[in-house]
Amino acid sequence: MANINRVVLVGNLTKDPELRHTPSGTAVCSLRIAVNSRQKDASSGEWTEKPNFFDVTVWDKQGENCAQYLSKGRPVAVDGRLDWREWEAQDGTKRQAVQIIASTVQFLGGRPEGEGGQPQFVPAGAPAESGADFAAGGDDDIPF
Repeated sequence: MANINRVVLVGNLTKDPELRHTPSGTAVCSLRIAVNSRQKDASSGEWTEKPNFFDVTVWDKQGENCAQYLSKGRPVAVDGRLDWREWEAQDGTKRQAVQIIASTVQFLGGRPEGEGGQPQFVPAGAPAESGADFAAGGDDDIPF
């Protein structure tokens, strides 16, 4: 039987990206994304939205791009895989967490105010040196 470990999320950043580097100099960017789920309230029968929060890790140049061009509230699409880890906390208790390791991060929505009115698409692996290298294009066909 084949194993499949794939996650696709579209949501909004709940805080600014955090960029750090490994001792060998590899960039690692941490994102936190909120994604709403619709569910029907059993007692009232009304549809409500329940927020879900996910930690995302983005490596290398793509992580640098995220740190440079993303900020709290920005909508993003993440394609990646789940990664489970376990560790011992300082108080001796065992802790565990599931995070998403991003393969690609697409920046959705328009540029923040003051940077022009055109929507921006940043391809995965795009160079981090200059925002001018990114192709400006519409994301009007995205049904989100």
